[in-house]
Amino acid sequence: MVEVIGSIWLEAYKEFFKFYHLSIAIQVNNLLHLFSMNSSVVKAILFCIFSGVYLCSRVEAINLSKNVAVSAVFAFGGSSVDQGNNNYIETFGKANFPPYGKDFLGGIPTGRFSNGRTIADIFAKALGVKEYLPAYLDPSLQYEDLLSGVSFASGGCGYDNITARITSAIPLSIQLDYFKQYIWELKRNIGEEGAQKLITNSIFLVVASTNDLLISLPIRRILHNDIPAYVNLLVKLALDFVQEIYELGARKIAIFGAPPIGCFPAVRTIAGGELRRCKKEENEAAQLFNNILEQKLKVQSLLHSRVAFVDFYNPLISIIENPNKYGIW
Repeated sequence: MVEVIGSIWLEAYKEFFKFYHLSIAIQVNNLLHLFSMNSSVVKAILFCIFSGVYLCSRVEAINLSKNVAVSAVFAFGGSSVDQGNNNYIETFGKANFPPYGKDFLGGIPTGRFSNGRTIADIFAKALGVKEYLPAYLDPSLQYEDLLSGVSFASGGCGYDNITARITSAIPLSIQLDYFKQYIWELKRNIGEEGAQKLITNSIFLVVASTNDLLISLPIRRILHNDIPAYVNLLVKLALDFVQEIYELGARKIAIFGAPPIGCFPAVRTIAGGELRRCKKEENEAAQLFNNILEQKLKVQSLLHSRVAFVDFYNPLISIIENPNKYGIW
């Protein structure tokens, strides 16, 4: 039943995919591009993210000096942190054509689902790790690049395996396999102790859920899963993923909540009426996911770790609803 509905949804999604991701690029990544021209906005949001990772952590803080620099940045999830991995797989979800990359180096599309830098790039630079975070599957990647982190993310991925199957993205389970390959390569070159130290001192970004709520939730509802039931499933999958990367050595993890998907331009165009209003139901599903995930993360028992929930919803909805406050218009 799931496969049949999924195949039907797949055909509709193929036509919708490019517009949807371009909408995300406009809605989210163009905002990030605007942030680079508005220091008050970027400082405020990055402060919230960094304080979440370094200050609002579990009581059992890791046994590292507070002055230890971040060794590397690793990213898992979907298009928000896909640095070009989809260029090297069979999928219709690609961003290697204009207008993607129009504000990037030389205006060349790189496979980033953005007009310019992604969240992962901004994060890596702000932490002083590197200017741009590369894609793990990039064949031109050098060993030196691996030492400061990569992105395993794939546009179209979510926590739900059905999501990646529909979009032909790299599922989180395979992204984890890539990370295990990375660890093996690291140990082979710098030894087990060096690899452990590097991974312990790294920041892990997990940015998923958007595709689940936008693509798979409608399918699940057809199969008689109501919104709260599906949201609880996603939260469980998110917690399981955090547990898995923790067991592989991650100790500083930033897990992003869902954005206001009901305000994506594509959603507003398709379901927002003549005035293209934000879709209330989609935004409520995102908020429910965020509220439950944030509470569950607070009680998840991961010793000597710092796991931060990053509120991706409220900063964006505030900018969307009050653009003048941030000097955008």
